[in-house]
Amino acid sequence: MFANSLGALLKIVFNIVGDYGWSIVIFTILVKGALLPLTLSQTKSMKAMQDIQPKIKEIQEKYKNDQEKMNQKVMALYKEHKVNPVAGCLPLLVQMPILIGLFSALRNPAKYVFGSEAAYKAIDTSFLWLPNLSNPDVIMVGGFAIPWILPILAGLTTYISSAMMTPKGGKKDSTQTMMLYFFPLMILWWGRTFPGGLTLYWVVSNAFQIIQQQFIIKPAKAKEE
Repeated sequence: MFANSLGALLKIVFNIVGDYGWSIVIFTILVKGALLPLTLSQTKSMKAMQDIQPKIKEIQEKYKNDQEKMNQKVMALYKEHKVNPVAGCLPLLVQMPILIGLFSALRNPAKYVFGSEAAYKAIDTSFLWLPNLSNPDVIMVGGFAIPWILPILAGLTTYISSAMMTPKGGKKDSTQTMMLYFFPLMILWWGRTFPGGLTLYWVVSNAFQIIQQQFIIKPAKAKEE
């Protein structure tokens, strides 16, 4: 359902712009802008949870031998600070079907955007240095596909975005550290097989998120503090 709806939106943008690559850029900005209220809500909830984490750890240490008492104290702490522990997850759950729909539409634009393979092949899908956004952005070295500009940008912007959202200071757990470095490398590697249009979406989405983090979320946090 989401793939068809988002594909139809991308087709509308394409009909106005007339260039498939720039249509993806504008389409991505429109979708990320529409999801901004959910992102801000999620960020606010996550910050509230981070702020009370030291107190939660104190309670867990003090009542480690009394699980029932510990749960009561933690729930009382949530109520005192008006924190909903699941509120940070709800926006993400809402966004997941949309993100899956985006992935499907951009991975198979012939089906979800243009309605047929013939209609898709009839348009010019070149973009900047790419001769065809249907194909991965790679260079062949000795018969092996090496990720080129878009996959590298996808991996780099994924790292920057993740690093900006990682809480500063304090000791980071091993899972957090591994994801900070492993996920960008995984995106870089996946870029070898993703259609250029899908990788372009990922780069623009990350760039939007970096700008959003720098100019919207950070000032909002500073104002609250």
